[in-house]
Amino acid sequence: MPAFLQSSPAPDLLAHDSHGLALKGFFAIVDRWGADNRIARKMLGNPAERTFYDWKRGRVGRLPDDTLRRIGYVAGIWKALQIVYSDPALADSWPSRPNAAFGGQTPLARMAAGDVTDLAAVRAYLDAARAPWS
Repeated sequence: MPAFLQSSPAPDLLAHDSHGLALKGFFAIVDRWGADNRIARKMLGNPAERTFYDWKRGRVGRLPDDTLRRIGYVAGIWKALQIVYSDPALADSWPSRPNAAFGGQTPLARMAAGDVTDLAAVRAYLDAARAPWS
């Protein structure tokens, strides 16, 4: 069978030894945004409660690819906010302010709706807003 027809395992999104650092960054960001544990857990894809608190305590094994994607979206949202707003306090408060683009709900509520596409929608909105600066 030709090599290009043989299946190969998908590469990891992030080296396994960096998963703990990714979660540490995620928790630092959502803390700055004022998200409680319920919201943070939903943003991560609703892992088991025990798993979530283990992650929060720094006890991290290999994270699922979906969780890593979600963390990547949150990191991208945070970065976009830092570009759009020169004042870090404004950037950190934006996710908690109602937004007409999200039906009047806060971006944080949209991100916590549970599906990875909700995180993607907030990221796309901010990417469009920062387009002149990128």
